[in-house]
Amino acid sequence: MGGTLRVLVVDDHPVYRDGLRALLGSLPNVELAGEAEDGDAAVRMAAALSPDVVLMDLGLPGRSGIDATRAITGRQPDVGVLVLTMFEDDDSVFSAMRAGARGYLLKDADRDELARAIESIGHGGAIFGSGVARRVQAFFAASAGLRVDPFPELTAREREVLDRIARGESNGLIAARLAISGKTVRNHVSTILAKLMVADRSQAIVRAREAGLGGDPSARRPDGAVAGERG
Repeated sequence: MGGTLRVLVVDDHPVYRDGLRALLGSLPNVELAGEAEDGDAAVRMAAALSPDVVLMDLGLPGRSGIDATRAITGRQPDVGVLVLTMFEDDDSVFSAMRAGARGYLLKDADRDELARAIESIGHGGAIFGSGVARRVQAFFAASAGLRVDPFPELTAREREVLDRIARGESNGLIAARLAISGKTVRNHVSTILAKLMVADRSQAIVRAREAGLGGDPSARRPDGAVAGERG
């Protein structure tokens, strides 16, 4: 995976931005695309600069980091948002995930952890700090028997992609069916795997079909499509 990753830093504390600027300057194949001090500026600059990664604080003046994340990922799904915050409560974590963040780290993460997260998200992956990942896993384990709506942690588009995955469709076919790019599909798949806490596509398919996605397996044709489906 080559190319330089362009990173937009969003934080209202100048001293913390100084630290991130120094960190990014020390990393190979990473460059600072710009800096924003509030959520409105973050949305404007993301639209203007099209960064690969946005490092997003949550406690911003004006538009919150959650709202800014939702606006950015809604308009630019190829942009990976990595939340960097001091908040580790369930509401903050799950609100960020629902808004489309592909990563969530606490601000006390060390240099290597942050560097790995930027690299992963910049190339379509998803990553959550170990403490956050355990919190997510515990939450869904505790509430597994209580959910009516399957996978509430997924956005409507992610649920649509998961449904297509459960039908056995390839990324290329999903891209064609949903009229989106292959890169966008790959980004959605990475986020889905992270949110479902599964290791690979096959495990996601099992989870999805157990929840009723993917149509009636008995009606599935050998090519992975569903009998009677047009397309």
